[in-house]
Amino acid sequence: MTSLIQRSSGLVQRRTEASRTAAADKDRGSGDDDFEPRRRCSGEEQEEPDKGDSKETRLTLMEEVLLLGLKDREGYTSFWNDCISSGLRGCMLIELAIRGRLQLETCGMRRKSLLARKVICKSDAPTGDVLLDEALKHVKETQPPETVQSWIELLSGETWNPLKLHYQLRNVRERLAKNLVEKGVLTTEKQNFLLFDMTTHPLTNNNIKQRLIKRVQEAVLEKWVNDPHRMDKRLLALIFLAHSSDVLENAFSPLLDDQYDLAMKRVRQLLDLEPEGESTKTNSNELLWAVVAAFIK
Repeated sequence: MTSLIQRSSGLVQRRTEASRTAAADKDRGSGDDDFEPRRRCSGEEQEEPDKGDSKETRLTLMEEVLLLGLKDREGYTSFWNDCISSGLRGCMLIELAIRGRLQLETCGMRRKSLLARKVICKSDAPTGDVLLDEALKHVKETQPPETVQSWIELLSGETWNPLKLHYQLRNVRERLAKNLVEKGVLTTEKQNFLLFDMTTHPLTNNNIKQRLIKRVQEAVLEKWVNDPHRMDKRLLALIFLAHSSDVLENAFSPLLDDQYDLAMKRVRQLLDLEPEGESTKTNSNELLWAVVAAFIK
């Protein structure tokens, strides 16, 4: 069974010359406000309202990670990126947790590690997203429950058990790209690659992607708070999962050298955190930290 791709030593090498970034010196828009819901013993959390974008351009974590990974003109992700598949499945689990649909099982007298605790369905209310509802249905109907790491592997199809192959979510990247087409972010084209034709999804609304990149950059630069529990949970998860999916580099490559070095230093600070300890702190989302633990263990 293919193991999860581990990324603890940093990102892929940066391009030798940073692009000119007039955008880095432009007006800094307001970012997401800190979201601090009341933490419950069992790890439950109120569904977090999306902020910033209009309803038409509100993106899920999966869509944001895919958008960071897509080449603007070519309309597809790197052929060499073998991390994004499992990263997108991690996005689904965290998205469902933030929306109040999933949580980790409650602790007994003896506390279990995050990766040993099972994922349980807190609410089966539809999310309005087909992929999320499909993943939620699998979690709800599976008995006995599975762990976070097992779910990432099962949803990715990384299992040798033929009885569990039906858990695999197929054509995830294509389905997410079609969602972004419907939201006016991408368009659809056919490209010929000598031996075959491939459907691609070039960027059509650059403003949305630039706002996304700006949010990620500001989170570790101008709006750095040096405390993950004071960061917006969705933005914190985006940084972790973009790194695990090997696409975070795309948000930082336009930065000037000194900005890039500072951003990388702060990302490494986040990657060096101990998920087990962070999950016990006030205002934490245990399932979020369990997904982080699955990728950086």
